[in-house]
Amino acid sequence: MAAHHSVKPFSSEEVQRILHHLQQPAVFTNMTRDWPVLHWTAEHLSGCLGDKLVRFRLGRKEETNTPLFETQCSYVEATLAHFLSWTRGQAGTDVGPFFDYPKSEYWAYADYKYIAMLFQDQPSMFEDVKWSEFGFEGRNGRESTLWIGTEGANTPCHLDSYGCNLVLQVQGRKRWHLFPPDDTVNLYPTRIPYEESSVFSQVDVLHPDLRRFPAFQAARPHIVTLQPGQVLYVPRHWWHYVESADPITVSVNSWIELEVDDMARVSEAVTKAVVCAIKNTPSDDNTDDWLNPTEEGVPSHHENMQCVNLAVRASARRQRALCHSRLTQDQRDTRPVKRDSRGQIRTSSDLVGGSVPFSVPFGPHLTAVRCQQEDSPETRGVMTEGPEVSSDAAPRTELASAARLHRGRYECSPPCDCADGMSEDCKEGYEEPVHTRITTNDLLDCLVHPDVIAHVTKLLVERHTGSHRATTPS
Repeated sequence: MAAHHSVKPFSSEEVQRILHHLQQPAVFTNMTRDWPVLHWTAEHLSGCLGDKLVRFRLGRKEETNTPLFETQCSYVEATLAHFLSWTRGQAGTDVGPFFDYPKSEYWAYADYKYIAMLFQDQPSMFEDVKWSEFGFEGRNGRESTLWIGTEGANTPCHLDSYGCNLVLQVQGRKRWHLFPPDDTVNLYPTRIPYEESSVFSQVDVLHPDLRRFPAFQAARPHIVTLQPGQVLYVPRHWWHYVESADPITVSVNSWIELEVDDMARVSEAVTKAVVCAIKNTPSDDNTDDWLNPTEEGVPSHHENMQCVNLAVRASARRQRALCHSRLTQDQRDTRPVKRDSRGQIRTSSDLVGGSVPFSVPFGPHLTAVRCQQEDSPETRGVMTEGPEVSSDAAPRTELASAARLHRGRYECSPPCDCADGMSEDCKEGYEEPVHTRITTNDLLDCLVHPDVIAHVTKLLVERHTGSHRATTPS
């Protein structure tokens, strides 16, 4: 019987091949049934941690049409026992520092807790997390992060600059709203508050202010509710807003490094140098709380420029090594290359058995997270039965209205047909826009926009590579 339960739908090698080809978020089921980490309920963790203090972020339960960033939250240091007593709401129980925060008005979130630090005195617990079964040899809880929250606890919509993400749901359910990298223009990116490796959206994706952010209507939400035991794969640079959907939720994630992170590190170093230089300059409109609580102080400009130079040199070395490797491979392999129907060179990892193109095996054990606007061929007909995976088009009324807005387009009605692009009906009600003062943060949003930073990164690496060639004897 035990042997039956240990059988997995995919081997570690198969998972690696699947991850290599996945172009969208997807949920793995039946891969973690024998992982000891599934016993990590908040109650169990409370027993493991005892009197150890954990930092909780508290946010108000209110709709404001703006994201609730971490700089706007309250924080307490408490034990998990205090947290559990607070969630139960029993009169007369010791809730510690949660006493000042009525549960009816606040949610609580112990987020970004590095398991290696939390359980440094109990290293055997690292082995409860088995990412090696996803093909990442040697990766376990030591390289993972723990998240414990109450219903409504959320992470503002953002993208991670580095790597991809694997997320295991342990207790309760979490609802994920994901947007593809191409939606960056529709999500109004900002680096304020500043946190290394996180690009935030200015949009409250559940209650969007479409007067301020009209392009959000064109965004393509992919929504899924992650159930206990399931693992969500979040591809590189996919935006995500995450919210706890049950009274208590526990999840564990691990960010997986990628080769392209070398260039991303240059981009992050440049962004940090620019943001710190400008936000450290005194001015009347430069008094906001701009540094995320996760950051440890503000480095000097000298330190930031050292990081820029180190990142550029590392990226340039990496590119030279890759070019040398490809050149050596081209000289060694004289066989004609295989190309796909689009004329792209097909690699051996794209083939099964050397001849058959690989197809991602969507089905009962692997479900693509679907865009709410379309039923794509890859996901049509693969919804699992019962509570296995629920792709929620509209879990609440406000989401339903948001989804309708997503499907629409910002159009003038009636359609414009005059030479200057504005119909007569539109002209009658037209008012000259009032010029608003450009703030320091407005300027920063343009200077460190991901598209701008990507171009600056390319120029810096090319400049360094070019100067290296000029000074290297032939």
